[in-house]
Amino acid sequence: VAARGCGGVWRRAWQRCPASRPRRAVACNARGGAVPAGQSGLAPWIPVVGLEIHAQISSNSKLFSGSQVQFAAPPNSLVSFFDASLPGTLPVLNRRCVEAAVMTGLALNCRINKKSLFDRKHYFYADLPAGYQITQQRVPIAVNGSLSYSLCIDNKMSQMVTKTVRIKQIQLEQDSGKSLHDDARSQTLVDLNRAGVGLMEVVMEPDMCSGEEAAAAVRELQLILQTLGSSQAIMAEGQLRVDANVSVHHPGEPYGVRTEVKNINSIRFLAKAVDYEIQRQIEELENGGTILNETRAFDSKLGCTVPMRDKEGKQDYRFMPEPNLPPLILYDTKSLPANVNHQQVVNIDWIHERLPDLPSVKRAKLVELYGILPEHSFTLVNEDGLTEFFENVVKQTQMKPKKVIGWILSDLLSRLKQHSLTVKESPVGSFLLADLLNLLERGEISSSAAKQVFEELWKGEGKTPLEIVKEKQLELIQDQEELEQICQAVIDEREKE
Repeated sequence: VAARGCGGVWRRAWQRCPASRPRRAVACNARGGAVPAGQSGLAPWIPVVGLEIHAQISSNSKLFSGSQVQFAAPPNSLVSFFDASLPGTLPVLNRRCVEAAVMTGLALNCRINKKSLFDRKHYFYADLPAGYQITQQRVPIAVNGSLSYSLCIDNKMSQMVTKTVRIKQIQLEQDSGKSLHDDARSQTLVDLNRAGVGLMEVVMEPDMCSGEEAAAAVRELQLILQTLGSSQAIMAEGQLRVDANVSVHHPGEPYGVRTEVKNINSIRFLAKAVDYEIQRQIEELENGGTILNETRAFDSKLGCTVPMRDKEGKQDYRFMPEPNLPPLILYDTKSLPANVNHQQVVNIDWIHERLPDLPSVKRAKLVELYGILPEHSFTLVNEDGLTEFFENVVKQTQMKPKKVIGWILSDLLSRLKQHSLTVKESPVGSFLLADLLNLLERGEISSSAAKQVFEELWKGEGKTPLEIVKEKQLELIQDQEELEQICQAVIDEREKE
């Protein structure tokens, strides 16, 4: 999908876009820690990175209409009169979306506003039929939070540092439809299935200074959203999209002019886009140029950012209060009126009490309960379904958890990544791996034999580890008399020679 109305701009930008740029001396800001400059006589550049993350809310229906939410449905098959902005239709707020936003705000240490307001943000695109988006610009549902995330030092999992990014706000808003550009026929097709789907926009303060930090923060947020169930956060399906605001400046100087890289749909691409944009701006400034306050896009094939359009200011959006929606009122246990039906209000305390363990808590529990290394707990939690797999194996085997984790990370996970499979798609389930490790732990097979059995299990032929061991004659002989007979037979054979 190309940028709206700028196919020619993209093609011209691709022709100018270099495959790579030379690295420049940079230093992180105070929150990120200083990095010495690499060029003598030049002050280091300080990159500043802020993020705006749009997370699609897990809900059966849209934010203000009863239309279903379904990925890959036939075009324009899930569109109500309100979604199409037909005259006379009015918004009806989806309670599930409100609860998801409150849950997310609490998980991100935000202050939940008991009274929040909806606004209209005006802009004209073909996939926004009303000509405006209902959002929360003045008083959002949650403010002043924080997100802690971990980074590897020099790509070493054993050396990790924890950093924190401030959350400015979380706001509820509508998603737009999709514009599908057909360059061959010089036309644009519009699919309104996504129009009106509930979004949470998580606005992060500019506390990061590299693509690695931005990627780590978004990955941690993605895990939190998936743990809460407030969003599936599948980036490949557009359920989590990132806008990165990037600028550079010298120490002691004001922040530089920022550019916004829009709609990044991959954590790996996010890291590349931010790092490229940092280097592009440094190179532009060192060559005597200026940075334009513009919106850019990341071209994943060429590995660079390309211009889309000039950045709109707030005045361009003509924000105004949404006249068809009253203030959103939330309650806690103290403020809840006695005569109110509890099914018709959102209770902040009730949601807070039911928050599940967040990824950081899960990691700490894994380390404490099983005695594994902290870096191993990160891998278990970061891979979808791997924690449950590990715990199932531990429950069914006599092998110590520290040995089990070695098998799961070195043998199972590496093989899954090699074949681009998820944990749920693994041909070797937790029961089979536990049976194999029990054979190894009881001394019935050797380590090398266990590796052979794992190879056979990976083929998915339905055999058990014990069946494979017997079929391949991989058992270790335990009987003393049998061992003596074998040794004697070998000696006798040698004597004949």
